[in-house]
Amino acid sequence: MRIVVAHNRYREAQPSGENTIVDAEINQLTAAGVEVVPFIRSSDEIPTLPLAAKALLPVSPIYAPRAQQELSRLITEHRPDVLHLHNPYPLLSPWVVRTAHRHGVPVVQTVHNYRQVCSSGLYFRDGIICQDCRGRALGVPAIVHRCYRGSRAQSALMATTLAVHRPTWRSVDRFVALTSAVAVHLRDYGIPADRIVVKPNGIPDPGRPAPLGDGFLFLGRLSPEKGLDLLLDAWRRHPDGALGPLRIAGDGELRPLAEAAAAERADVTFLGPLDRAGVRSALESTAVVLATSTWHDVLPTVIIEALASGRPVLGTALGGIPYLVGADTPRVPAGTGSAEVASAEAPPAGSVSAAGPVSAAGPVSAAGSVSAAGPVSPAGSVSAAGPVPPRSVSPRSLSPVGPEAVVGPEAAVGSVPGSVAAVGPLGGTAAVPAGIEAGEAGWVVAPEAAALAAALPVARAGAAALSQGARLRYERTFHPDVVTKQLIDIYAGVSRAARPS
Repeated sequence: MRIVVAHNRYREAQPSGENTIVDAEINQLTAAGVEVVPFIRSSDEIPTLPLAAKALLPVSPIYAPRAQQELSRLITEHRPDVLHLHNPYPLLSPWVVRTAHRHGVPVVQTVHNYRQVCSSGLYFRDGIICQDCRGRALGVPAIVHRCYRGSRAQSALMATTLAVHRPTWRSVDRFVALTSAVAVHLRDYGIPADRIVVKPNGIPDPGRPAPLGDGFLFLGRLSPEKGLDLLLDAWRRHPDGALGPLRIAGDGELRPLAEAAAAERADVTFLGPLDRAGVRSALESTAVVLATSTWHDVLPTVIIEALASGRPVLGTALGGIPYLVGADTPRVPAGTGSAEVASAEAPPAGSVSAAGPVSAAGPVSAAGSVSAAGPVSPAGSVSAAGPVPPRSVSPRSLSPVGPEAVVGPEAAVGSVPGSVAAVGPLGGTAAVPAGIEAGEAGWVVAPEAAALAAALPVARAGAAALSQGARLRYERTFHPDVVTKQLIDIYAGVSRAARPS
């Protein structure tokens, strides 16, 4: 099997998990015997481009002539079975989908963000979740608010690009949704469910987990959308030392906030930015990893790293976080299924699963129930007026699988009023207070300080019970052998479908 992997690398000065994942995926595919033909460009090339190419840069997101010519030559020379696209901006353009199709090559795209709809790709603006451009023919709010690179002109270009390429995206043969929340986003965009496969990223196996450490670890970019301020607000609601240590690792604009918290309290330590060895050491020292994002974080790699190390995760019920910890629609193992069948597919109409009922209106999504008003977005519930922002709903209504559902195939209703009983994969039952959803590898709560503060002691007390479940979830769902096999199955499915009968 021969695959062209197309990706516009982000600048090296801007740390990019997407670049890292693409590199790792190429290595994993090659190790599995797949012939990978890279079609890679980098935004670092822009300063060295010829003047004529620089002059065309403003329109390259819509149509990049040089990239189309080079891709046509590459396809003609190598005759690939599939083109696998990651990020097309700005040097490739979504037009590569049309170029591949013109040569009879089917296209798979991994969706790493929300840029089919949102010019910034984040559904996040001015410190809050924003979905103002959903359902619009042209994302005028993105232009008004300068959402793309802080420029009204560049935002207008990106909004136009998204409008022009709506038919392009809808022609993609198979979308790889990194989580069930991304699958919901794609269905809301109009992509048929049978062209969406949930397949997360994988990371190399770090080996047998070390014995559980103590306390909590926040590891990531110190920027507003990652929720460090939310975490510290929740942490301060407990006496100094009551929860064990809180270690904060990373760098970014909120670094002064982390430094001030460490100076203020004896139970907070700021580790600063860490190399790979430092990350491994920090994970081994902790009992619970925190993922307190206040945006629809697509797939925080730190959660997969935590699970691989046997550390359960306490996170907010936004984006892909519920899926990662197993607190969304149950799948055993999660994300599996052939390329022809969306692995996020719900049970048949009329049946009831641990995720909640399925009605004629549609399947229950990872974010909640579906009604005639439309699919539920990862943010929360949907009404005719659109999604309710997560900060305006109660913790229970933000539950990834619905307010009364019990998470996980082994879960059972508890006897404590206002609680559910979380049953881990290895047995043992513990009451979980209302507002906290337990999965096989952690817990999720609403992105509110009070909800997070209530969950911190629950997570500390339950870490040991979920440690082995966290590792098992990694092995079943995020191990490179698992995700690489899924990806090869996806390629095989679209390649077969594209062959003339």
